[in-house]
Amino acid sequence: MFLVAGALTMAGCASTGNHAETSAEQAAAMTGRADPFEGFNRSMYAFNSGLDKYFLKPVSDGYKWVTPDFMETGVSNFFSNLKGINVVLNDLLQGKFQQGAADAGRFLTNTTIGVGGLIDVASQFGLENNIEDFGQTLAVWGVDEGAYLVLPIIGPTTLRDGGGLILDKAANPGTYVPGTSVLEGISDRANAEGALNFINEAALDPYVFTRESFMQYRRHLVNDGKTDQGHYEWEADVAMDEVDDNTAAAKAEGSEDISVSGSEEQTVADAKAWRSEAFDDMLKSYQQASMKMDRLSQGKLSIRN
Repeated sequence: MFLVAGALTMAGCASTGNHAETSAEQAAAMTGRADPFEGFNRSMYAFNSGLDKYFLKPVSDGYKWVTPDFMETGVSNFFSNLKGINVVLNDLLQGKFQQGAADAGRFLTNTTIGVGGLIDVASQFGLENNIEDFGQTLAVWGVDEGAYLVLPIIGPTTLRDGGGLILDKAANPGTYVPGTSVLEGISDRANAEGALNFINEAALDPYVFTRESFMQYRRHLVNDGKTDQGHYEWEADVAMDEVDDNTAAAKAEGSEDISVSGSEEQTVADAKAWRSEAFDDMLKSYQQASMKMDRLSQGKLSIRN
């Protein structure tokens, strides 16, 4: 679905010779503009990771152990359907009236025939699960995305999306029912295991990987899937240049005469080879989980069908 993988592959082949030096400098400048609060963000990323490891994961594991699979799926479907109200509202605010009618039909179908949204009947009828939120609406209205932020528990966002999140919560009926947010958070984390393991095992720098994946995914939503190949090329350069800089700094701390071993060279080569696939997989995880992304930690959720 996404066109990102091809652009990232091309970016990996483009950084050679003098262009590599220019690209590194420009990528560093772009990173500074997109992530001016990196120190704070990395601290919050570490905090969220610790909270997940010692509290959220054990709770979600217990939930998965005592809850039958069909019930887990039903709970997940319920909260996804509940956000259908937000989707329809934002469709209208963005002037997407035809899509709004389809999304309203999806919400009504799942709410009635699907027993309050516990069963995703609408998908069987061919009604697509569109993703629209107030962050996207603000973008359509011309509001700049602002700096990247990592917030406690909520995870990755931007200044614009953070403001939109407040409106999203206010428009969601579940916000006003005590205990609903807690159950939704547990359900979200229970469904996130695969994607969280993927990011921790696959990424050379999980923070950079998460940031670039999130920013690309949000821009993909804002543009309704119409991507700018050149834009993603630069973002790929940003991610890999930061990793390369960190590697170079680590070697400099040891000895200037130490060369990279064959195994290390192979590791870097492998990382660049599967970079496109990794980003594409993460973007797909974000798409599947977008209806739940305002809940917790890293935003890397993979919802079980």
